[in-house]
Amino acid sequence: MLKTLSVIVPCFNEEAVIQEFYKRTSQVLTSMKGVESYIIFINDGSRDNTGLILDSIATGDKRARVIHFSRNFGHQAAVTAGLNSCKTDFAVIIDADLQDPPELIPQLLETQGREQASVVYCVRKERKGETAFKKWTAKTFYKTMNRMSEVEFPLDTGDFRLIDRKAIDAFNKLSEKGKYIRGLITWIGFKQVPFYYDRDARFAGETKYPLKKMMSFARKALLYFSKKPLLISISLGSPACVIGLVYALWAWLGHFFGFANTITGWTSTVILIIFFGGVQLLTIGVLGQYIGVLFDEVKNRPEYIIDRKINFERVCQKPQNMKDRSF
Repeated sequence: MLKTLSVIVPCFNEEAVIQEFYKRTSQVLTSMKGVESYIIFINDGSRDNTGLILDSIATGDKRARVIHFSRNFGHQAAVTAGLNSCKTDFAVIIDADLQDPPELIPQLLETQGREQASVVYCVRKERKGETAFKKWTAKTFYKTMNRMSEVEFPLDTGDFRLIDRKAIDAFNKLSEKGKYIRGLITWIGFKQVPFYYDRDARFAGETKYPLKKMMSFARKALLYFSKKPLLISISLGSPACVIGLVYALWAWLGHFFGFANTITGWTSTVILIIFFGGVQLLTIGVLGQYIGVLFDEVKNRPEYIIDRKINFERVCQKPQNMKDRSF
């Protein structure tokens, strides 16, 4: 039975690697027998020559499909657009930087068939070309997420994975705008199995996830997958109230029995003001982050805006009635 597969590739300023990525991926897909395959490139508002290179690739290869965003909407929005446009039996999510080798795609498909799994997620045994700080922060992030979230996330995984049609359809039903895709795919359930591999160093160019973006990514993941930060107001507010009551009792008893000078205790007063003020600002800040998430969702803006598509077949729907014949 013929299988169909789409390789979803988000691209942002990847002119240094995109040709090599296409060459290697195309060779892999051509070698796979009994699989009809496509590559869906999503140009996420690149400011270099990525868009022109993708147009050239699509002109020479009808298997290469390109989605051009109207501007940069972010990596997760690009992957979402790829999954929304995917009509095949399976999809592989992979970045263009060649840290995740496209040569592993046949093995992912083989693992899926052997395990009859809906998701094959890739676990990094070794992370070449990454600093000790990057590895430590990644490990800390996943451990923190597992403690804070109601869903357990696999350690040392990224977006590199294979998902079947059932998982794709379930993902496409999710309506939230600020997506944390690897978390959502874990959240939807179904049978999910690991695939262990060694991650290569970046082929060329610069990482698109510096520390600032990684912090923003971690914040979004935490806000969308855990309500536990809201408990900070309780865990900090309760001890603060106890401290305040104990200090008030100490001051009152000290004034009554003469073992504390409550008139000249300006230092302790300032300390308490700073302490309680810090607790209030911290809890209000956490609450404000969740309100900001709600505000973004309530606005109901699209996650991305497409400028144009290349090599996508035009899909015609039947008219609602016989009078409406516009396609």
